Amino acid sequence: MENTPSQLKDTLARARAEIAKVIIGQQEVIDLTLVAIFTNQHVLIEGVPGVAKTLLVRSLGHVLGCDFGRIQFTPDLMPADITGTNIFNLQRNEFTLVQGPIFTTFLLADEINRAPAKTQSALLQAMQERTVTIDRESHALPANFTVFATQNPVESEGTYPLAEAQKDRFMLKINMGPPERSDELILARRSLGTDSPEAMLQSGAIQPVITPADLANLRFQLRQVTLRDELVAYAVDLVRATRTHESVLVGAGPRASQSLLLASRAWAALSGRDFVTPDDIKHLCQPVLEHRLILRPEFELEGATLGEAIERILQSVPVPR
Repeated sequence: MENTPSQLKDTLARARAEIAKVIIGQQEVIDLTLVAIFTNQHVLIEGVPGVAKTLLVRSLGHVLGCDFGRIQFTPDLMPADITGTNIFNLQRNEFTLVQGPIFTTFLLADEINRAPAKTQSALLQAMQERTVTIDRESHALPANFTVFATQNPVESEGTYPLAEAQKDRFMLKINMGPPERSDELILARRSLGTDSPEAMLQSGAIQPVITPADLANLRFQLRQVTLRDELVAYAVDLVRATRTHESVLVGAGPRASQSLLLASRAWAALSGRDFVTPDDIKHLCQPVLEHRLILRPEFELEGATLGEAIERILQSVPVPR
């Protein structure tokens, strides 16, 4: 694949168009997931059942030519159920590795907060290093390994909140709500015929746009998106402001600054530009920062939200000109 700005813009546009054939509406959600994929990061998706979280990840895998795997997290799920284990082969008189579902490219960790911390932590090494250690032996995962973890925001019974170290591994938190009425009407009508989203995905109507090998070339191309020094400083100042804001108990760490800059560069490319603007950074503050901050209890009791805190932080940091 030729590394040119027009190639990057065209590929991103075609990927969005193919996914939109299956996912009705939700353009912002589609764009944010593409941001994470094209920066080789992970995504936390929060939404009630039935808003097409699983269908979205399956569609992404198909359009981008990547394998897809799913793990349904439950309270009795053990780490070996995710990573796999060595089984003794009597015929060969040796141990053989039986790979777990984590050995895929796009992994949907469905309702990740239903599994205990011991099982959730089995993903930590995989997300950070893209390797899995089984019986003290390391096994490499695909270079494009990406975790899409989902949470149900309305159920707390039988769930285990993600640890801060775990949440910080996710570049973005995407709040996936129900579609607009017009989009839901289209979805309802299509479900009565042969062009329902599931049927289109299974029938091959959705065409792969690139191969997994092409992703590395496209990520390299993202480096050519201009990010001025004053915008780098602006992103860093925004993240640092979360650590001193009156309503925030725990602010974001340096990884948030890196995520904000990488995401902004990819967002500019999705917008058809080869340069980042302050609005790109401001637009991505919420999905990058929300899951990394903890409000002070007294502000929570007053009904304050993390979104409001992030908005006040944005207003307090001068925008570069």
